[in-house]
Order: sequence, then C-alpha cells, then structure tokens
Amino acid sequence: MYKGSYVAIITPFKDDKLDEDGLRQNIKFLVDKGSSGIVACATTGECPTLNDNEYERVIRIAVEETHNKVPVIAGAGTNSTEKTIRYIHRATDFGAQGALVVTPYYNKPTQEGLYQHYSEISKASSIPIIVYNVPGRTGCNILPRTIARLNQDCQNIVGLKAASGNLDQVSEVQRLCGDKFDILSGDDSLTFPMLAIGAKGVISVVANILPDRIALMCTAFFNGDLKKAREIHLDVFPVIKALFIETNPIPVKKAMELLGMPSGRPRLPLVEMGKENIPILKKTLIDYGIEL
Repeated sequence: MYKGSYVAIITPFKDDKLDEDGLRQNIKFLVDKGSSGIVACATTGECPTLNDNEYERVIRIAVEETHNKVPVIAGAGTNSTEKTIRYIHRATDFGAQGALVVTPYYNKPTQEGLYQHYSEISKASSIPIIVYNVPGRTGCNILPRTIARLNQDCQNIVGLKAASGNLDQVSEVQRLCGDKFDILSGDDSLTFPMLAIGAKGVISVVANILPDRIALMCTAFFNGDLKKAREIHLDVFPVIKALFIETNPIPVKKAMELLGMPSGRPRLPLVEMGKENIPILKKTLIDYGIEL
C-alpha cells in the first residue's frame, strides 16, 4: 500500500500562528517534485504544540493541496488509547487516508499493553494504520514479535515506520511479516540500508528540502538501479546528518528558512537553532550545491 518517499512535513508558522499560505506552498512543491505522500501533524510537524483548530486546518489543507494525487497520512498517536481513537476519528473526518500512530510515550507499557493498545485502535479505525516506533523519543520500543501479532490479527494495521536505529529489529520484522507488510524507514540516514532489507520506502525529513532526490533514490532502487540509489544516498548523507545536529525539526526549519521556504520558528519548548550550529548547516548546504 505504501511505497516510495513520504514527506514528514513541517508546520510553518508566521508570528507563531499557522501559516496556511506557506503550508499550501510547501505541499504543492513536494507533490510537484514527485513525493509519494504527505505525512502531516507528526513529530516533524510539531503536533504536540498544535491546538485542535490548527490540527484540523493542517490536515484539511494537506488533503486539499494534494488533490488526491498522493495520500495524506495524519499523525494521530498519543499516550492514551481513548484519545488516540478520537484523533483518528477526527483525522478521518478531515479527509486523511491513513494514520501514523506512535507508541505510547511516558507510560512505558509492556508488549502486551502495546498489543492491546493497537488492537483497540484497529477496531475503531476505518483507515489504515502505520505503527510508529521511535524509542529514542518515546522511551518505548515495540518488538518485532508484537508487530507480527498485530499484523496477523489486525487487518488495517498495514505498516511500520521504523525509527529505532536498529537494523536487526527491522530485519526481524521483515522476516516475520513478509512483503505484504509495509516497512518505511523513519531514519533518513538508514533509508538505503532498510530498502535493501525489504523496506518499501521512507517517511522523510530531508525530503522537505530535497524531495526530488529522495523520491529518485527510492525509484532507482525499485527499478533495480542500486548503483544510482547508493550514489544518491551517499550524496545526500551529509545533509541528513546536518538536519539532525539538533532536535528535529529545528534544523530542517532553519534550512527551509535559509532556502526562502515558508517555515517560521519552532514553538516552545523547541527553540531556534543554536548560533554555533547555523554555520555548520549553511556550509553543508553550500557544499551540497545549494545556493543560499
């Protein structure tokens, strides 16, 4: 179901208000440059700081601007099963075609708790669900055997955004679930290796500024041109590392600002990129060949 380069979009702000025109501009750019889909209101979109009206507007605008050319996946995960179900219902009402559901943070559920959490969500959802595993942020790691149980028992749990940084774990999910289950890289720096293991694509941060390159890397890989895919991976790699020199999405919003794209400051508790890191980011973009 999900294949290629999906962009985890930023949420642009202007004077700390949602920049709707800027959001439309960014989404049009991403779709025109060959992205396979849009992931809105997730980590990169600063979802925890969006109020209810902003959450609705971001998803509705994404649906409007994609014109059904590519799917819109909405971030809908919380650390409450009941709240997560409400978010999924809202996202569905707003037009989202899928939901990205992060593992519950702070609570630290057991593997059985994770299984029951996602099972209840699955029963209540009419749209496909992608499990999002990012233990570095959540303090919670969903294990391959739990993913496999969910894949077997819940028809609409169709994929995993894998951001554990653990390729062994990704390999085990692929081994247990097979090709009918869609693994998407959640670490830009590991997308090419994950594709080699069996991943179908990526939910990408760097694609906010280099959408055509990430889309082409995926296309080249699936067309059997591994040399081209590897070349793109190695070429983009320094930019990827620079975009994670501070907490995401701080660097990518600064990069977009430097490129003249709508971005705006991150919302508290995130702050703008430290002055000592801005020259590093600028140099990386210039060395890549981007004119600032």
